[in-house]
Amino acid sequence: MARRKNNLNERELSIVRKSSKSYPESFKEAMKLFLDDCDLRNLRPFTIRYYQNEIQAFLNLLEEQGIDTHELKPYNVTSEHVEENVIRYMRNYKGIKIVSINTRLRALRSFFNFLHKKKHIPRNPMENLSLLKDRKPVIPTFSKEQLNTLFHQPDLTTFTGVRDYTIMMVFLETGIRINELVGISLSDVHWEDGLLRIRNAKTYRERLVPIQNEMKKQLRKYIAIRGVVESDALFVSVDGTPITRRGIQQRITIYGNKAKVKGVRCSCHTFRHTFAKLSVQQGANIFELQAILGHTSMEIVKTYVNLFGNDVRDRHKEFSPLHVLKKRR
Repeated sequence: MARRKNNLNERELSIVRKSSKSYPESFKEAMKLFLDDCDLRNLRPFTIRYYQNEIQAFLNLLEEQGIDTHELKPYNVTSEHVEENVIRYMRNYKGIKIVSINTRLRALRSFFNFLHKKKHIPRNPMENLSLLKDRKPVIPTFSKEQLNTLFHQPDLTTFTGVRDYTIMMVFLETGIRINELVGISLSDVHWEDGLLRIRNAKTYRERLVPIQNEMKKQLRKYIAIRGVVESDALFVSVDGTPITRRGIQQRITIYGNKAKVKGVRCSCHTFRHTFAKLSVQQGANIFELQAILGHTSMEIVKTYVNLFGNDVRDRHKEFSPLHVLKKRR
């Protein structure tokens, strides 16, 4: 039998190449695959930036600890890297809060889950890792006194003052998220029905949120001075361009500082929590609250009801165990 040639021919090479699996050789390549998939799934730009920033922060952490991320391949990352170089390092050396560590772990879980599912890595370093347990803090809300002080801060003799006052009213009236408010256009105000159409929802499910006469009156005032501009966005800057998420938060922070709000972060999301608290205290039920807030899960809504509902508080007056104690003379 003739001795075969050692070098493979084209047909043999094609068989070998077809059967071999090529993994991304760099995190840059792996990141591009992941972000392309995020874009394909039409994730929000804010979500994509979050993934990008957190994964880059993960690489920066490794570099801080002397691990060359150009030498380390995505397929060589192990659960030990995450446990020791992320969790322990962030907790024990950097003193970072659990909530921030979990934020990073969520991003890493999505990243490595994708790579493993698409067979870009042979094993998933996040497979058996869970988020860290953390104590749930009390949900921060504004008091009625803080709300009254806040609403006295905008200068109603200026366009920005009237706009910001209206924005705060919308937050308090509807409990919508900041991204949802940024996405509202003029045509989303359904005047006759007393509804706001929320299109830029976190859950990608449009919903209609009710508004009452006082809110409609304020919106009409604002729109009258807003005038005609090129943008269809409901809330615009002084130059007629849509106001940004960052711009709104900066304005709310300024008013919080002026009002000397203490004990709670003056943010757009605090308005959302406050809406939930006041709605529950005024008798809103769990299903009404879920529909308005746009939550897909009942868990957070249940938390609002449990924290702020009056039923348990009122019933406690009847079943309080302290009633068994004899009063001291």
